[in-house]
Amino acid sequence: MAMCSICPRRCKLNEGQTGFCKARACVKGAVVPINYGKITSLALDPIEKKPLYHFYPQSKILSVGSFGCNLRCPFCQNYHISMAGINDYEHQDVTPEQLVNLAMQLAREPQGNLGVAFTYNEPFISYEFVRDCAKLLHQVGLKTVLVSNGHINPEPLRALLPLIDAMNIDLKGFTPEYYDYVGGDFECVKNTIVASFDKCHVEVTTLVVPTKNDSPDAMEQEASWLASLSPEIPLHISRYFPRYKSDIPATAVETIYRLRDVAQKHLRYVHVGNC
Repeated sequence: MAMCSICPRRCKLNEGQTGFCKARACVKGAVVPINYGKITSLALDPIEKKPLYHFYPQSKILSVGSFGCNLRCPFCQNYHISMAGINDYEHQDVTPEQLVNLAMQLAREPQGNLGVAFTYNEPFISYEFVRDCAKLLHQVGLKTVLVSNGHINPEPLRALLPLIDAMNIDLKGFTPEYYDYVGGDFECVKNTIVASFDKCHVEVTTLVVPTKNDSPDAMEQEASWLASLSPEIPLHISRYFPRYKSDIPATAVETIYRLRDVAQKHLRYVHVGNC
């Protein structure tokens, strides 16, 4: 039996067994990423789509995703890959060298390319692949960006952060009860934001789900806590739509703007999305 050290679940796995995330398994007595280099999604996106509005704005970035996730958000918009295992979704095998060569090629073309964003599914469960690619990207002067749920243990995070240039971290809600709803650890994500803000550019996204995390009081607490780190941290407040297993009606536009007004009492940069 071996234990995975990447996230707070610390899955204990017998030989051949796959962890909760569906992307890490026990192979020859060690936990390894079975999604290493297995790419399900690839696109040259505007950096604002991550969303990162204050990190090289109006740039393009090569965005890649694999499969698996260590949360279980009932409303996941990318559930077809985030909830998939190795045999559930078509993928292509790509080495770090191949990915970085593509990023370099795109950087030379007229539309340009800033680097690579690991996104679409949770990048931390592809920890070794992200690390290996980030080392090569820095060697050629390109950026590494993560779009993450922040569900990672402190030790692997500290080791990876020197290789990361920017992150957008989902702060799903601001109570332990809400993190129970999505299958995560509230304090872990807060700790990830604190540690990452100290080492790279960080922006935060909160998807507002009606009746779950849409109270002004919760947003007041969240924005106040972020401002205690820095009132300059950008916050993206996004509108929820029914997806995956959730049939809760879409968030009212008025709710999003009401919460924006609450957050703006504490933070300089508050953006709204999907309105």
